[in-house]
Amino acid sequence: MFLKVQASLIDFVLKEWLLVGSGVVLVLTSVYIKRLPEYSANEIQVLFLLFVLFIAVNGLLKSGTILKIAQKIEKGKLIPLKLVVITFFLSMLVTNDISLIVIVPLTLSLTVNRKGILVILEALAANAGSALTPVGNPQNLFIYWFYNVPPGVFIKTIAPFSLMFLVLLIIASLSFRTKRVLQENHVQNINKKAFVYGVLLAIVLLAVFHVLPVLSAVVVILFALIFDRKSLNVDYALLFSFLFFFGIADNLKVILGPKITHSEHIFLFSVLASQVMSNVPAALLFANCTPKWQALLWGVNAGGFGSLFGSLANLIAYKIYVKNKGTNDTVGFTVKFLVIGYIALFVSIGLYFLLYGADVSL
Repeated sequence: MFLKVQASLIDFVLKEWLLVGSGVVLVLTSVYIKRLPEYSANEIQVLFLLFVLFIAVNGLLKSGTILKIAQKIEKGKLIPLKLVVITFFLSMLVTNDISLIVIVPLTLSLTVNRKGILVILEALAANAGSALTPVGNPQNLFIYWFYNVPPGVFIKTIAPFSLMFLVLLIIASLSFRTKRVLQENHVQNINKKAFVYGVLLAIVLLAVFHVLPVLSAVVVILFALIFDRKSLNVDYALLFSFLFFFGIADNLKVILGPKITHSEHIFLFSVLASQVMSNVPAALLFANCTPKWQALLWGVNAGGFGSLFGSLANLIAYKIYVKNKGTNDTVGFTVKFLVIGYIALFVSIGLYFLLYGADVSL
């Protein structure tokens, strides 16, 4: 009995290492500073919106809608290019997190091989595309409002970063080939709940953009509870990982904040901080320490590449992939995700210094 429990515990730790690891770090940092982390209303709203987004997308997946769209994408050529370009431009409008919540399950519904590389390219595209607009990701929106940056100046400043990666990702997509996996051909039918979940997804997106109150998205939970409880079977481990991660970020701000009174090179500091505390908290941490919003903007967006913790979008793409029943290459996928991510990170750093050199005034 003991051995069975021990084996189950080991299996859980290996399977949910992100949840366990973030929980341990949260406890250790809390003990170190002798206080519990504080969660802002905005962070609670983010967790709530992620939850209802997962439910809405899960409902669309179970209704057959996503598989139907996948079958349409499979027709014709250049599947990787289509997915990468769609992700890039979609993330500019609906944020990198939301674009991946929609696109990654769609990708995993395709009957093609090498889905892991497709998901990694999509994660890169989401981070690069979302960097181009003030509403593309949370750190951009914060910098845009905090420094009162004109929209045109904002886009012009970060455009070389986003457009260079668009070109690189297009080249990678064109050189990347997928093959159809032989499966029984069948026409995917869409059930009656598809329309409802489409409306619910629209409500969530309107809540994200503050067109509707955030609490209006509670209708997603109510519908699922009453009519479709299977759609509530989402990745709760990922949601708790985010909860722990927000707490870790708050603890790190307490630990590091007093030690950061100025920065000679805010770009590198924000890049490095993003690797361990995510780019959103890094933006919040350094904004109070520097007037150099251009360097901070570049730093937190470049910092979204690299580690799984660089941005929440990375965690979303990673967890959706490894939790999928059709994937069984977690170790290999993790290595590829990190290697390709850090290559993108170093390319970002190289581009920044190529454009601005060692100029600390930017």
